[in-house]
Amino acid sequence: MTNDYLIKSAEMDCPICNKVHSLELRKRLTQGLVKGEVVNYEEVYYLCPLSDEEENEFVPAGLMDENLLRARDAYRIQKGLLTSNEIAEIRSFYGLTQSDLSALLGWGDVTVTRYESKTVQDETYDNIMRMAFENPMFALENLDRHKERFTEDRYKRIRKKITDKVEEVGNLYLKKQEINSLYVNFQEESDYNGFKKLDIEKLANIIGYFAHFANNVFKVKLMKLLWYADALHFRRYGRSMTGLVYKHRPYGALPIAFDEIIYLPTVRVIEEIIYEDISYKIVPNKQVNVSDFSLEELNILESVATKFKNYRAREIVNYMHEEKAYLETEEYEIIPYSLAKELRELR
Repeated sequence: MTNDYLIKSAEMDCPICNKVHSLELRKRLTQGLVKGEVVNYEEVYYLCPLSDEEENEFVPAGLMDENLLRARDAYRIQKGLLTSNEIAEIRSFYGLTQSDLSALLGWGDVTVTRYESKTVQDETYDNIMRMAFENPMFALENLDRHKERFTEDRYKRIRKKITDKVEEVGNLYLKKQEINSLYVNFQEESDYNGFKKLDIEKLANIIGYFAHFANNVFKVKLMKLLWYADALHFRRYGRSMTGLVYKHRPYGALPIAFDEIIYLPTVRVIEEIIYEDISYKIVPNKQVNVSDFSLEELNILESVATKFKNYRAREIVNYMHEEKAYLETEEYEIIPYSLAKELRELR
């Protein structure tokens, strides 16, 4: 597989041979230096296919700015910071301009503009923007604190949008906080969490995927689907997908916070009475976006969903009971991911 490929061809004035002809717009994986550190990023450039000269490619000023932004975003990802697009998504979430978000947070007028175009934010500013996105009440409190920086009409419009978000996602924020509190003892990467800190967004998307692509997904079955996805990913790549921590329970592997995670926003829970017992059916709440997963992750999710698609809860529980990870742990004991290396093939 090549790291250099053609995006499209376009007729334009070529500065290399001073002729108008078809130039190739190409993309390649390259390295750059950001804040003293080497990062890998995708660079876009033009290639002149007619030139025999060694220098047969060029990057216009506008494209150079885009490449620099890609390099900075690669650095941000490497450091666990919000990318420029993610900052823009926070603004879009509340219907804010760049100057609006800066004013709401009490920053200089062009601070957010710089973060979206050229400057890499530090961790403190990054955390504040994350809080504003994850907790609408935090955004609302900051808006009221800096009310004087807005016209009365603009303040009222923004306040209405944020209060709508408080009603829409406020409970979700509290649910995430509740889940995170149950994982307070698993903040370090270890064999217990598959050498990955809990990723609630990834977890929510995976739950949504299984709700869409497996049949009769009740609570017990969902927990086994999650374990198999995590275990298979660990066996192949040495890390879990979600960072969930599982315990040995009578019905197989059960993650910590199993009661809380079924209320994440990608699904909804329907209570059904089966043989006088209450069962919790997990159904989709919104469309799954497969672009949220890597190709490796999608392959694993498809394998698990296909294998257990038509299994009932008792059948998948019995299947899991035969796994070495279950047989070699005691009830209520955490199941270490290292035992997933002995996972049976899903065929």
